[in-house]
Amino acid sequence: MHSERCMSGSARGRAKPLVARPEWRACPTQPYVWTLEGWLYLAVLLDLYSRRVVGWAMSQRVTGELTEQALTMALAKRAPTAGLLHHSDRGSQYAATSYQRVLDEYGLIPSVSRTGNCWDNACVESFFGTLKRELIHHRQYHTREEAKQEIFEYLEVFYNRQRRHSTLGYRSPAEYEAKAAVA
Repeated sequence: MHSERCMSGSARGRAKPLVARPEWRACPTQPYVWTLEGWLYLAVLLDLYSRRVVGWAMSQRVTGELTEQALTMALAKRAPTAGLLHHSDRGSQYAATSYQRVLDEYGLIPSVSRTGNCWDNACVESFFGTLKRELIHHRQYHTREEAKQEIFEYLEVFYNRQRRHSTLGYRSPAEYEAKAAVA
């Protein structure tokens, strides 16, 4: 556990209504991907509205910088309005002063999982299970760079643009967002 400030799940009460708009869920820096060079760590931000991975970063170490890189990518891609709910687990990298400062700067409302409750992050845990099942468990990566390239292709080419989700009416995240933009 850490001593940095965390906002409890009650922060949800101050968030703007989440009807027909994106809600991000930041996830733990998992999975740990084994390569013959050592571990590779992945951090992602998932948009619960469309299940799209909107921010991601990979590194050989779990650091606050890793999660901030994923957040920075998501902010650049989405340019969210103030009041967007940002939910994460209770990891110290999400409670770090520098990470919280970025959330404050953009007006994002932080929310954290209840202690010991994995159901709060079920969508993100499901995403990681899918990533492992469809890609990682089928491969032996020789280098971190090889793993990074395949994970990049999975996220940006397959998962966001082609992989269909029953939750989205069997559309990909990109198709779902495109249809919602026209409606």
